[in-house]
Formats: sequence, C-alpha cells, structure tokens
Amino acid sequence: MPPMHDPVADWLRRFLDRHGGSSGTVHVIEGDALHLAAAVNIPQKVQDVTRVIPRGRGMAGLAWERGKPVSTCNLKDDTTGDVRPGAKAVDAMAAVAFPVGTPVRAVVGIAWHEERDLDDAALAAVTADTADLPLPG
Repeated sequence: MPPMHDPVADWLRRFLDRHGGSSGTVHVIEGDALHLAAAVNIPQKVQDVTRVIPRGRGMAGLAWERGKPVSTCNLKDDTTGDVRPGAKAVDAMAAVAFPVGTPVRAVVGIAWHEERDLDDAALAAVTADTADLPLPG
C-alpha cells in the first residue's frame, strides 16, 4: 500500500520550493486558536510550543489578529516583540506569517536562511500564492 500523503504538508513543501523558503508552517483556525496543521523543517521543540497559538500571540497570532502579514528581516535579532523566543530557535533569518482567506481561516509562515527585506511587493507575491491551499471545511 502506498504511503498516505498529507495534502496540507504537501502543499507547504511545494509553496516553500516556489518561494525559496527553508522552513514553514500552516496553522488553521479552530475555535479561538490557531492549530498547527503542517510544519516543514521546524524543530520538534518549536512545533510543540506552537501546536496551539492564541490570537494575538507571536507572528502567526498577530497576523490573524491584524489581518495582514507580520514579517521580520532577521528572526534571531528581532526587537519588535512580534517574534517569540520559540521562533528564534528556527534555523532561519527572514520570516513572514500571513493570514489566508476572508474571513481568515489559516495563517501560513515561511522563513528563509538569509536576511531579506520583505517590501510590499514581495509580501503581496507570497501572500497571493495561497489560492490552492487545501483548507479543511
């Protein structure tokens, strides 16, 4: 019997490949929190800490709350307060978390190994590439 594939994790791998990302997550909204649906190249410790994220906490929770992308050009040195200590454990530099859907149904996070400034055009391009994200329901 062939192995079962997780459509959300498969989508995330393709999404990271298209955008040159080194790691990423998909969180879906269930009730009053975000729940981890897929993770690629995210340390198990970070997955455990981010399995359930309340609205307004960390990059993903803030993206959900604000309804717009939350980004940093350097995860490890970020001083905005948007990046939680767990995210700083990811082996990456630049990162963005952005809401998907209207109303918001999920938050996708993508990180890159190198520092980069994510201007409005770059954020729009990454955010627009979620039309085929297989969300439950």
